[in-house]
Amino acid sequence: MLSKGRVKPKILVVDDEPEAVELVAFNLKAAGCDVLTASDGAEALNKARRIQPNLVILDVMMPEIDGMEVCKLMRRDPATNTIPIIMLTAKASEVDRVLGLELGADDYVVKPFSPRELVLRVKKLLERGKPAESAKEKLVFGDLVIDLPRHMVFWKGKEILLTATEFKLLSTLAQRRGRVQSRDVLLRDVWGYESLIDTRTVDTHMRRLREKLGAAAKYLDTLRGVGYRFIEE
Repeated sequence: MLSKGRVKPKILVVDDEPEAVELVAFNLKAAGCDVLTASDGAEALNKARRIQPNLVILDVMMPEIDGMEVCKLMRRDPATNTIPIIMLTAKASEVDRVLGLELGADDYVVKPFSPRELVLRVKKLLERGKPAESAKEKLVFGDLVIDLPRHMVFWKGKEILLTATEFKLLSTLAQRRGRVQSRDVLLRDVWGYESLIDTRTVDTHMRRLREKLGAAAKYLDTLRGVGYRFIEE
C-alpha cells in the first residue's frame, strides 16, 4: 500500500489507449493511490498544472502532443517542473528511453511491462521525494546549501529547483563526500534498482543536475570508468 492510512498520493496516468489506462489505474488504486487520467498531451498538461499530482505516468506515443513534448513542457513550467515523471516507452526504442531522461523524466518503464514493477517504481519515486526521518541538518559547502529536511538546495541564497531524483542524487553524493560512488551503487541507493539496468540513467541525471547547479557543479567530480564523487573546496 502506498498511502498507509495517510492522504492517498494522486497519480496522473496519461495514455491514448483505454486498455492501458485501465490496467495501470486498476493496479495503482489497488496499491492505495488516487488515479486521474488523461488521453492526450494537452489534457495532461492542463491537469498537471491544475491538480498538481504527486506523480505522472506518461506514455511516449500519443497523437499531436506526444509524451516527449509533454515532459519537456512540464519541466519548463514552474508549476510542474518538480513533479516526478515516469515514461512508458516502447521496448525496441532505446532512443526513447535516453531522450526521455534527457528531457527530464525521472524514470522509465518499458512496454510491455509488469503492473507490479510499475507500482514498485511509483512507490520508490514517491519515497524519493519524502525527507528522511533522520534528516535533521543542512549540508553547507561555501555558497552551496543542501537543506535535507526541506528537500531544498540554495546557491548564494537563491533556490535551485530540483526534481526528487536530482535532489536524492545530489544529497547522496554530498553525504558521502570524498568517496567515489559507482554507477551501480547509485542505481541501488538513489533509484532503488536491485538489478543492473542501463547505467546511462545515472549519467543522464548527472548531466542534468550539473546544468541546473551551474557554478555549483564544481563540487561534482567524474572519475571516468569508475563513477562520481562530491568534492569539497
